[in-house]
Amino acid sequence: MTHRSQATDVLPETFKRLVALNSHIGREADEHGVDHRVLELVKTRASQVNGCGYCTDLHAHDALAAGVTQRQLNVLAAWRETELFSEQERAALALAEAMSRLSQTQEVADDVWDTAAKAFTDEQLAVVVWAAGLIQTFNAINVAIHRPLPAER
Repeated sequence: MTHRSQATDVLPETFKRLVALNSHIGREADEHGVDHRVLELVKTRASQVNGCGYCTDLHAHDALAAGVTQRQLNVLAAWRETELFSEQERAALALAEAMSRLSQTQEVADDVWDTAAKAFTDEQLAVVVWAAGLIQTFNAINVAIHRPLPAER
């Protein structure tokens, strides 16, 4: 693999602002009653879809810490085929996948949006949308720079 400069290190203040936005979204989740398990499932699944090993590893670890079960993580790529996820988790996962595939679809289908809108309040849905949107940015940067996995998590 070709060595690439680490944009996160070259412009550290910009990276810190993204990390700060992620923290802010976490505080908004707390304020509006969005379970952090939902956010970590969204981040993990979007990272899988986007092929970001760094973020998949990071958010799977964070998902476990937030209370997601190992079994849920084991089947996350096939979540629709299981009964292991709540209505909110399923709505958030479908939305995250749709947002991760915009380059192919150019839309988030109305049924996906409507299901999420029924599962969350407006504020909660906004938190999920922001979390799913921000992870897309982290995924794109990390894939572009071939960000390596840490030796251990």
